[in-house]
Amino acid sequence: MSGPAPSSRASALVLLVGVAAVSTGALFARLAEAPALALSFWRCAVAGGLLSAWAAPRLAPELGALRRGEVGLLLLAGALLALHFASWITSLEHTSVASSVLLVNTGPIWVGLATPWLTRDRLGRGARLGIGCSVLGSAVVAWGDQALSPEALWGDALALVGALAASGYLLVGRRLRARLSLPVYTGAVYGSAALALLVAAPAAGAALVGFPAATWGWILALALVPQLVGHTAANWALGHVSAALVAVSLLGEPVLAGLGAAVVLHELPPPAFLAGSPLILAGILLTARGERT
Repeated sequence: MSGPAPSSRASALVLLVGVAAVSTGALFARLAEAPALALSFWRCAVAGGLLSAWAAPRLAPELGALRRGEVGLLLLAGALLALHFASWITSLEHTSVASSVLLVNTGPIWVGLATPWLTRDRLGRGARLGIGCSVLGSAVVAWGDQALSPEALWGDALALVGALAASGYLLVGRRLRARLSLPVYTGAVYGSAALALLVAAPAAGAALVGFPAATWGWILALALVPQLVGHTAANWALGHVSAALVAVSLLGEPVLAGLGAAVVLHELPPPAFLAGSPLILAGILLTARGERT
């Protein structure tokens, strides 16, 4: 928290690693034979436990220094993260990986609209252009999903709910990261998300145990790679760059997740997905340049 500010190159590298790690989440969730709420709970519980153990000496002092309103924001961030995972992972049961991951990453629209009102960040011309380019690419990809069934539409709606929840999570985290070190913040917010899911899963009739051994392996991979590495990298970035830049960078996830689904699950994205992906990547580049300026 008190060290020198990272360079633009270091921030970009951390975001790149984070996006690559987060992109494995849809694939691991599809391969695991467990309810969506169980997958959401375990990925948050395992990652939160490991981070809390790492941050143990600082956990009580930093959390104890928070004001009452900030404690409420921390719990709100955990609840939003729980809603994000629960709705998004459920969407993977109803629609394609490409469509689900695309829609859950429409966060720049919501973050870009809310950022000037909720934080002190201001979007420059380059950032606005980047967001527009990324949204255009997302629209191209969505247009290619022509053969939507009612079930697929339900999955798309759930993914959109996940996008709204993730946007709120990023904006709340942007305010809290200035007060908490990375391991304390991530350990606390992942832990509070796990507690929310621990209540929600039994209420929804979702079992949390009793899965095949292979599924436990995918659950562990889900907790360690997209959660511990991917989301923690994004949370680190929130302490150094705007929430809008983090959200737009995560739009690289549909590109990588779509490729992973094609290779591993033999689920080929529509041609429009391939046409929209370059626009999404161009938007990330434009927003990153606008952020640096």
